[in-house]
Amino acid sequence: MSLHARMVRLSPTTVGILCGAAAALFWAGGFAAARHGIAIGYSPADLALHRFAWAGFFLLPLLWRDGIVNLGGVGWGRGVSLTLFGGPPLAIISYAGFLLVPLGHGGVIQPSSAALFGLLYAGVMLDEKLPRERVIGAAVIIGGLCVIGFEALSSIGRHGLLGDFAFVTAGCCFATFAMLVKLWRLPPTRATVIVSVVSLVDLPIHGMLFGFERMLSFGLWENVLQAVVQGGLAGAAAIYLFAHAVELLGAARAALFTSLVPPFTLLLGFLFLGEAPSLAQLAGLAIVLAGFRMTQRPG
Repeated sequence: MSLHARMVRLSPTTVGILCGAAAALFWAGGFAAARHGIAIGYSPADLALHRFAWAGFFLLPLLWRDGIVNLGGVGWGRGVSLTLFGGPPLAIISYAGFLLVPLGHGGVIQPSSAALFGLLYAGVMLDEKLPRERVIGAAVIIGGLCVIGFEALSSIGRHGLLGDFAFVTAGCCFATFAMLVKLWRLPPTRATVIVSVVSLVDLPIHGMLFGFERMLSFGLWENVLQAVVQGGLAGAAAIYLFAHAVELLGAARAALFTSLVPPFTLLLGFLFLGEAPSLAQLAGLAIVLAGFRMTQRPG
């Protein structure tokens, strides 16, 4: 039996699980690739360009078909807002954190902060009722983040806390982006197309402020690596796969797959970057995952 035939016979639930797990793995790969890029000398702005420019070029025909003059009916006001919170500014803040702290901090703190702020927005901005268990779960997540933050302060210094704060800020930005997508009732894939295309404005801005010589100096392989992992897998592919998982499994069940991002990030960092997580990072991760599980239980 061919591989295609086997895939056709998979149940929708199985396909949804595979899509959700793949999305989490791709997001984790984006963290690991960013950490590698920072370690060899890329700037956060360089990596942000890789994250959005290639996806923007690839998705431009789709938005052109739907009407680029008004961004497919979404409008430039909303398109710019989505890009500010889900585009290059978010990426630059996130990547800047790796200048100060290890991979394990970013891979745990940013997704967890996004979940925390997402709960806050759900209760305050979207008027969703928050069951007591979700509130307790949020408190548990904060406890796990405090464990990781204490490690940053004790082993790295005050600038370690600054790095952790960058990931908290990036998580807040992503939660704001997700809240706007839900508030305006936009399909995630459509929002991704808009953000990627509008983010192309970063290309001339980057050229004027920084130039492209440093990026080119890293050679073809490193630039292709960042383009594929950041722009392809962690960008458009992960969003598409996660949206498909939501379609097949429902939003509540699909949301559980985002909890796989922290352990996948630590695993990839250990396998490909040789960064072994500390005991404090593992303890913080365990606490965060327990809290995240509580926040995802139906009320």
